[in-house]
Amino acid sequence: MKVVFLKDVPKVGKKFDIKEVADGYAQNFLLPKKMAEVANNNTEKRIEKMRKSEAEMKKVDEALLRKNLKELEEAVVTIKAKVSDQGHLFASIHKEEISAHLKEQLGLDVPPEYIDMDKPIKEVGEHEISVSIEGKKGKFRVVIEAKE
Repeated sequence: MKVVFLKDVPKVGKKFDIKEVADGYAQNFLLPKKMAEVANNNTEKRIEKMRKSEAEMKKVDEALLRKNLKELEEAVVTIKAKVSDQGHLFASIHKEEISAHLKEQLGLDVPPEYIDMDKPIKEVGEHEISVSIEGKKGKFRVVIEAKE
């Protein structure tokens, strides 16, 4: 069955890809979970419009982020988390959580995919996080404090 993916499906297809998949897989998994829909002429035209629209939105977002990169340089984000006696976090801090705190505390909307982290933060203290947008880089600090 030929389907158009509406979301990224690991090891199968990316958003807006048109691929041939097994009928059972499409009918029992992809279609009920709204991860894909059956491909036909109307669907393909609509998906092409959505792809262009999303690409334009991404360009606008990246332009805004580049402008906010200087403001981000001086930013300090404070996150409170549960900590063990040794100073290790019970739950590590990921890109998504840092992005949410940036928006909440500073009003800066930085999507997680632009935040560069090798691994999640697992310790209390001050950490320097970098952000990459189209070759331009910026850094900000994240302070992890113990929640009482």
